[in-house]
Amino acid sequence: MSRKPELRGRAARLARLFPAGRARQAARTPFVLLVVLLLGGGLIGLLVLNSALSEGSFKLDDLQKQTKNLTDEEQALQRDIDAYSAPDALQRRARELGMVPGGDPVFLGPDGTVKGVPSPAALRQTTAPPAPEALGTQSATGPAPTPAGSAPVTAPAAATPTTPSEPTPDPALTPGTLPTTTPGR
Repeated sequence: MSRKPELRGRAARLARLFPAGRARQAARTPFVLLVVLLLGGGLIGLLVLNSALSEGSFKLDDLQKQTKNLTDEEQALQRDIDAYSAPDALQRRARELGMVPGGDPVFLGPDGTVKGVPSPAALRQTTAPPAPEALGTQSATGPAPTPAGSAPVTAPAAATPTTPSEPTPDPALTPGTLPTTTPGR
């Protein structure tokens, strides 16, 4: 049997100020539980945050791949558009459809007067090779048939001659010989 020695004087007064042994342990338990809960909650919060960041990273990677694929597709389509709108390609397709270059332009004034001398379009037959995409279509085998009962359109034989107010174009600068540029490129 162990018995604590009795304290006297000042030591006894100080001992009375402090709680007994069990009460001191009981006061520590909530503090320890609070610290453990805070640490556990912090670790769980970090785990959730890390998972959310890695999920966002995977989504970002997928969206970057999708953006790259769509950009490549857009560039391929733009190359196709540029190839189809090139002057040589337009001229080839027009000839495949049976179109011919027009003559000199004639302008009508607001009062109905004709400015310029009308002339019919030249009927030139050229043997240009068909475009690869037009093989197997009717336009590659020959010009489209004209509907029955329709006659080819011709310019009037006699037009009222007027002095042209427009300068006559230089034959050396026809649209086929002018350099073409696309604005903004």
